Amino acid sequence: MILIGIGANLPSPRHGEPRETCEAALDAMAGAGIGIAGRSRWYRSAPEPMSSQPWYVNGVARVETALTPAPLMAALLGIETDFGRTRGEPNEARILDLDILAYGETVSGGAGGVVLPHPRLHERAFVLLPMRELAPDWRHPVTGRTIDGLIAALPPDRIAEPLED
Repeated sequence: MILIGIGANLPSPRHGEPRETCEAALDAMAGAGIGIAGRSRWYRSAPEPMSSQPWYVNGVARVETALTPAPLMAALLGIETDFGRTRGEPNEARILDLDILAYGETVSGGAGGVVLPHPRLHERAFVLLPMRELAPDWRHPVTGRTIDGLIAALPPDRIAEPLED
């Protein structure tokens, strides 16, 4: 099971508000040979670390692809660039953010530039809550912890609220 995190907190000149940008990113992935097998609801979440930047729209997609992790990450970065994302400071506001959260049971310390599973997914409500919708039985391949256990361990200040469809 391949899980991709999707997020945005700045409007896109071409796609509109962050939610519309996230929806358009799903279409762009499909157009890049990354099949969308399912997606979570969209969530509203505070920036991490907390700052004055706008809140995010986040979700998770379960995808199917023949791409291995490094080419998949390259394809996702290409989509971000095509949407107008420029990289500057860490944790800055962004038009689009696409991350490989998990690639089956693969554990990688950065071979090919991809760390798997995503090194901070266990700290983020905006990742874990939508992941649970798609993979309620998922276990962290390093720690063995269940997704419910990871969610229960989140600090209470981690906020991710589902948006209405």
